[in-house]
Amino acid sequence: MSPARARAAAAAGALRRSGGSAAPPQGRSRKRAAPRGAPAPPPARHFFSDPAEVEALRGNLLAWYDRCKRDLPWRALAVMEPDADRRGYAVWVSEIMLQQTQVATVIDYYNRWMQKWPTLQALAQASLEEVNELWAGLGYYSRGKRLQEAARKVVSELAGRMPRTAEDLQKLLPGVGRYTAGAIASISYGQLGLWVGFVCVPLHPGSTPAPFFVWSISQYGNPSSGSQATGVVDGNVIRVLCRLRCIGADSSSPAVIDQLWDMANVLVDKSRPGDFNQALMELGATVCVPKAPLCGECPVKQHCQAWRRVEKELAFTSQKLFGNPPKVPDVEDCGVGDCPLCPPATEPWDSSLGVTNFPRKAAKKPPRAMRTATCVLERRGCHGAPEYLIVQRPSSGLLAGLWEFPSLPLAQDLQKEREREELADHLQAWMGRPVAAKGLRFIGEVIHIFSHIHQTYVVYSLPLDGDVTLDPALSPSRWVTENEFHASAVSTAMKKVLKVHEKQRRQESSPVKGSKRKRGAKAQGAGSTCPGTQLSLHAFLRAPTAP
Repeated sequence: MSPARARAAAAAGALRRSGGSAAPPQGRSRKRAAPRGAPAPPPARHFFSDPAEVEALRGNLLAWYDRCKRDLPWRALAVMEPDADRRGYAVWVSEIMLQQTQVATVIDYYNRWMQKWPTLQALAQASLEEVNELWAGLGYYSRGKRLQEAARKVVSELAGRMPRTAEDLQKLLPGVGRYTAGAIASISYGQLGLWVGFVCVPLHPGSTPAPFFVWSISQYGNPSSGSQATGVVDGNVIRVLCRLRCIGADSSSPAVIDQLWDMANVLVDKSRPGDFNQALMELGATVCVPKAPLCGECPVKQHCQAWRRVEKELAFTSQKLFGNPPKVPDVEDCGVGDCPLCPPATEPWDSSLGVTNFPRKAAKKPPRAMRTATCVLERRGCHGAPEYLIVQRPSSGLLAGLWEFPSLPLAQDLQKEREREELADHLQAWMGRPVAAKGLRFIGEVIHIFSHIHQTYVVYSLPLDGDVTLDPALSPSRWVTENEFHASAVSTAMKKVLKVHEKQRRQESSPVKGSKRKRGAKAQGAGSTCPGTQLSLHAFLRAPTAP
C-alpha cells in the first residue's frame, strides 16, 4: 500500500472510532494540512457524525419515497429506458427545465419536448427557432439554447455518447453545472466515486479533534463496488439539509454551499444514489416546503434538529401553562463563538418561525426598473384578418433570439410626449418613411417581472395601410396573424402586450351603452302591437276596446 493510501486508511479508521464527521469535497487535487491558527471546524451538531443515524435516515427517506413519490414523466424514462444515452438525455432535459421552474409548469413542456425530440440526435438537427418556439413561456430562454448547443456537441464531438460521470458532464457540456451533472450521473448512471476528504480526528485520547486531510484518486464504479456515491444540492436540498442540522448562515454563500455538498455526499445511499437524491429533492418540494412545512408528515423529522428545537419549546410552554415549569430547555445554538454555520448574532432564533428559521438567505437586491416603448404595428391581411409586425431580438442577452413587437428602451424620467417622439423616430428608422408621433395611439402599460428586472412596457398602436418595406440591414422581421403570433417564439411579456391591444380593440368595437339603437328598441316595447312582440302585463289585462 502506498504511503498516501496508508495515511488515508489510518485517518478513516480514526474517524470511525471517534465518531467524527467527514466532509468529502469535489475534485481530484491533493489537500494540504490546515495551517496553524486556522478557524476551528464547525461543531459536530452541524454534521451527520453517527453512522447509525445516517443509515436510519437513508432507510426512512427511501421507504417514504417508494410510497409517496410523484408520478413524473422523466422518472419513468429514467427507469424504463434501456438505452443509457437516451436515459441520460431524458434526465438532462428535465433537470434543465426544472431550474427556477415549478414541476407543475414543466410537465407539459417536457412531454411536448420529448415527443418532438426524443433523442439527442433529433434535438441536434432542430433549429434554434424551433427550440425557442417550444420553450416560449417557460422563461430563462438561454437554458433551451444551451441545451441544444450541448446536444450538438455530443453528436458532433462525442459520437452521440453522453458523458457518464459528473466530472465529465460538467466539463464537456455547456450549461451543465455541478448540480445538474450530479443529478444526471446519479439518476441515469448510478455514479459512484471515492471522495477526497477532510476528517476530524483526535491527536491523542481525550483531546479535541483536529483537522486532518486525506486524499485519493477519484474513481467511478457501480453500486456494488463499495465506493462513495455522488450527492446533489439544489434549492430543495439546501432547505432540507439546513433544517436537519440547524444551518443558519447565509445558504447562498460559497462556504455554506460547499458544506452542504459535503453533507449530501456523506448522506447519499450508495446502493440507490439516484433514488436517494430524488427522494431528498422530493422531500423539499412536497413536505419540507419554504412556508408552512408539513413536519407531521416528514419521514426524517426525528433526525431534524430544527424540529427537535421546536418540540422542546412547545413542551416547555405546555408544562409552564400547567403550573409545572421545567428547567429552561436546551435550545441554544451550537455554543461555539463565530460558528460559520450558525445564524449571525444579529439574527437570533425566532420562536414564531419554528423550523422556517432555516435556511437564512441574504437579502436580495431589488430588481432594477426598466421602461420600454413597444408598438403594435397592424395591417389588414389578404383575408381581412389583422396582421402584426414582429421583429427578432439579438442572438445574445435578455430574451435572446425571441420575437417581439418593435420596441425601444426608454430613460426612466421621460415625459409621455417625449416617449412617443422617441418611439416614432425609432419606427421611422425601421420603415424608412416619416412616422408622426401624434399617430401613435397610447394603449396602456404592461408590467412584467423578470428575475432581476422590473420591466414596464409602454404600449402604443399604429394601424398601417398596405405593406411596409423594412431596412434589410436591421433585425429579421415578419407579418403574422394572431394565431401565428402565439405559435411563434414570443415571450410571455409580448403575449401580455397583444392581450392589452386586443382588449382595447374589443372595447372600441362594442356598442356604446345607451345608443340610439338600444333606446329605440326600448321605446318600442310597451305599446307596440307588432307581430311577435310580447305585450306588457297592463296591456294584456286591459279590456278590449270597441272597434
